[in-house]
Amino acid sequence: MSEATGAVEFGAAVSPLHRRIDADQYDEIYVVGDVHGCLDELRRLWTEMDPGEGDCVIFVGDLVRKGPASREVVEFVRDRDNATSVRGNNEAKVLNGEVSRPGLDPVREYIESLPVALSWDGGLVVHGGVDPTRPLASHGVEDLLETRSIPAGNGYDGPFWFEQYEGPPRVFFGHTVLDDPVDTQWAVGLDTGCVYGGSLTALATRSGEWFSVDAAQTHQQRADRKIVDPTA
Repeated sequence: MSEATGAVEFGAAVSPLHRRIDADQYDEIYVVGDVHGCLDELRRLWTEMDPGEGDCVIFVGDLVRKGPASREVVEFVRDRDNATSVRGNNEAKVLNGEVSRPGLDPVREYIESLPVALSWDGGLVVHGGVDPTRPLASHGVEDLLETRSIPAGNGYDGPFWFEQYEGPPRVFFGHTVLDDPVDTQWAVGLDTGCVYGGSLTALATRSGEWFSVDAAQTHQQRADRKIVDPTA
């Protein structure tokens, strides 16, 4: 992937884990929601998107855990020259030993290589979100992985960061499970709960075209109160 320097700046904790790409090098930039080991749905979504060699496909993290094929999903992304991902909180849990997943040992080096933030002019991909009350330079790694509501302790009770954020840059994110994607001027939420029986969603950021495939099955149950209706 072509890299460039740019205007999005983080502090010392995040800067080594921030990757910058040159958007002008790509015909299209796709962003894909949380896969969580759902390989079959990922394959179907990829076929629907049909990205070319000149396109870039970025995943919002949480490639792993909860679904049946975490290692295979990581390998799918790793083995495609036009694909990459940011790190999600579930990748972080594997790397810091919070959960034990020996099956991921063969792809651990690739997971460790994933940035926490990936940006281009006007766009930023993180797993969780950003705190609209603070500058990006004050954010730590955990902020970008875990941010959901403001104040942070409110979880799925909200109000959510993306309801308050006014940019720039436009932030593409996962982590918060949604009935339907969030699509505002400054925030795009892509976790539509595939592993919970929802769907796997992607956006072509230049054309504005959405792609979605329904989950073949429910791999994990989730309480309704932890699935956000962004239109409510």
